[in-house]
Amino acid sequence: MQPNQIEFFDIPSPCRRVCESDKQGYCLACQRSREERFNWLSYNDEQKREILRLCRQRELRKKYLYLQQQKAMLAQLVEHSDDDQLGLF
Repeated sequence: MQPNQIEFFDIPSPCRRVCESDKQGYCLACQRSREERFNWLSYNDEQKREILRLCRQRELRKKYLYLQQQKAMLAQLVEHSDDDQLGLF
């Protein structure tokens, strides 16, 4: 583990200027909660890094769930396609 480095720059906001929330209340663009968006300027650097970590985790989970949904839909299409072809014989 590296020793703490001196922070020369502020951690920038991940805001992408979209500001639409999903069903869970997370921004569709940056994945921050309402509280995280509103309080960003009051957080210290350690808190900001933790929020960014959570945002990355939320984004990965969102992508994973989307891929699982697509996989299930594809499996259904293949299953129905096989059923349709069996009727031809």
